[in-house]
Amino acid sequence: MLPLHSPRLLLRPFRDSDAETFAAYRSDPQVARYQNWEAAFSLADAQIFISELMEVQPGRPGEWYQLALELKDGGHMIGDCGFHLHLSDARQAEIGFTLAPAFQGQGYGSEAVRRLLDYLFADLKLHRVIAICDALNTASARLLERVGMRREGHFVENIWFKGGWGSEYSYAILRDEWAAHNPESRL
Repeated sequence: MLPLHSPRLLLRPFRDSDAETFAAYRSDPQVARYQNWEAAFSLADAQIFISELMEVQPGRPGEWYQLALELKDGGHMIGDCGFHLHLSDARQAEIGFTLAPAFQGQGYGSEAVRRLLDYLFADLKLHRVIAICDALNTASARLLERVGMRREGHFVENIWFKGGWGSEYSYAILRDEWAAHNPESRL
């Protein structure tokens, strides 16, 4: 149950005090580049987002639930990850993640996604989890592959995104695959 612990991270519900840090990294053009928000992510936007998120219950089909990623050593928020159960089949979910630039490339993203996947499969008893990433976002694609997700599709110029056609990769992993590749899992 929440919060979730990993060796270096605490994946926890958002707090009002997270708004400034959240707005700062979401306002970075490199962070926003492959995301569905624009880089001008204001403090007011962050406060509204967090306020609305506090009304959401994790695991409610059709609604995204975001978790703040906090370093256990020092308590600094470094990013977020989220999931939503499919409205049409609550045994399946989609995940997403975002890290502040200063904390990218240090394994925090993989650690957070691994812990999130374990929660989804062990606690929520899901059958399948997917992730979608921009085909140009090679760092995210590598992360998804590193945690054991398989690329199931490459959709070429399938989405109008930020003023141009974008291509996407679709990744997935099944509960049984997760268990087979993660003997330390709580399954």
